[in-house]
Amino acid sequence: MNKSVILRMPELKFSPVLDSGFTPPVLWHRAYQALCDSDPASRELVIAIARPDGTVFVHRMQVLSDSEERTELTFKAVERVIRFLLWQKGGSVIYVAGASEIGEAVAAAYTKEGDRHFTWDLMSRFFLSPMEVIVCEIDEIPAVNETALPLGRHLDGCRIGFDLGGSDRKCAAVIDGKVVFSEEIVWDPYFESDPEYHFAGICDSLKRAAAHLPRVDAIGGSAAGIYVDNEPRVASLFRGVPLDLYESHVQPIFKRVMQEWKDIPFVVINDGEVTALAGALSLNDSPVLGIAMGTSQAGGYCDVNGGITPWLNELAFAPVDYRDDAPADEWSGDCGCGVQYFSQQAVARLIPLAGIELPEPDMALPKQLVYVQELMAQGDERATKIYESIGVYFGYSLAWYAEFYEIKHMLLLGRVTSGAGGDLIIKIAEDVLAKEFPQLSEQIKISMPDEKLKRHGQAIAAASLPSIEQMSATC
Repeated sequence: MNKSVILRMPELKFSPVLDSGFTPPVLWHRAYQALCDSDPASRELVIAIARPDGTVFVHRMQVLSDSEERTELTFKAVERVIRFLLWQKGGSVIYVAGASEIGEAVAAAYTKEGDRHFTWDLMSRFFLSPMEVIVCEIDEIPAVNETALPLGRHLDGCRIGFDLGGSDRKCAAVIDGKVVFSEEIVWDPYFESDPEYHFAGICDSLKRAAAHLPRVDAIGGSAAGIYVDNEPRVASLFRGVPLDLYESHVQPIFKRVMQEWKDIPFVVINDGEVTALAGALSLNDSPVLGIAMGTSQAGGYCDVNGGITPWLNELAFAPVDYRDDAPADEWSGDCGCGVQYFSQQAVARLIPLAGIELPEPDMALPKQLVYVQELMAQGDERATKIYESIGVYFGYSLAWYAEFYEIKHMLLLGRVTSGAGGDLIIKIAEDVLAKEFPQLSEQIKISMPDEKLKRHGQAIAAASLPSIEQMSATC
């Protein structure tokens, strides 16, 4: 590549103590923008992400002028923004206008056989339409068309809320907004091939919560994945179920659950959206970006009006590290994804880098997290370095998220944030914002709920999802 277009990253004011190669996208793109500013022939490139229902999201960015030595750098800039937009917003059609050579390269990547085949496959499955890339002129980009979802904030009556995670399922019984029962039960759904295992577990938790209510008026739930009309179109929770059983047994699984409860009001959505809703409810303010650092990374967003968006917010797959040798996600195969930085997988990845030897060979990830948390409680410097590193990751990534989200409150939940480690993550992230991004530091408040809400907040917020008609009796 010509030296005149080599991207020169600014020196980070903070570097993860265990991972010095970390390359934050927000600084990478600032360096790329500096190149564009010095290029008199730089161009506007417009990206649109569209869905079959007519929803359209539009993003504009500046790119370098067209030349062979600039193509690789510009493709990286554009393709990773597209990947972020796809996992943030979601759609099955990508429009690229303003740089045809980049559009053609994107079209080659997002195919069944291309480098982004994982994204192509999941978006196609979610929207029931094969993903395609359309290279066009800027005046051919479709107009923006977005809405918010009228869900949540209903706490009247006797309700059950549940949250299905990869290592446990949480459930709460709520009467007129007051929690009268909550619990979590360990399970291992990820690699279970029999969908009846999932069905039985869900029903068991609901029945245990119902035992603490005089009746059940509505049920709301959350789980990792992409949900439409209470159907899990794509969900890591059911990744072990063979594809030939998925459509017939998994997609209608919650409708089967509804039948068990005589079709009372029932809503299940992505767990990240409920995270954001829990934040908006607890803070009584918005907009809120919610992040749950647990088995995976869940994300959700409530807009300035406190509404849940129709976006995917699957930030586990969104890139947060631009180095070429960034760790790869074990499911998608993509490098530098959020799940490797903001989940129990991140903790496990950093354990050997911290010089920690596990007491048991082949220790499961949840147990590894608990072990590190125990070391942290004992003041072990090696565990401290793990949380310091995650805090640096998070500070820079939050500044990157702010390029795509309007954020007033950043709410953290999930097992990774429990205990002293969570407090340290926030402190370090706040330091990063204050010194690298002072304007954002004044704008964004990072917080965590108390321990009870942190562990059960999503189930409680989920209980508020369905709307019920006025009842003739009270609890």
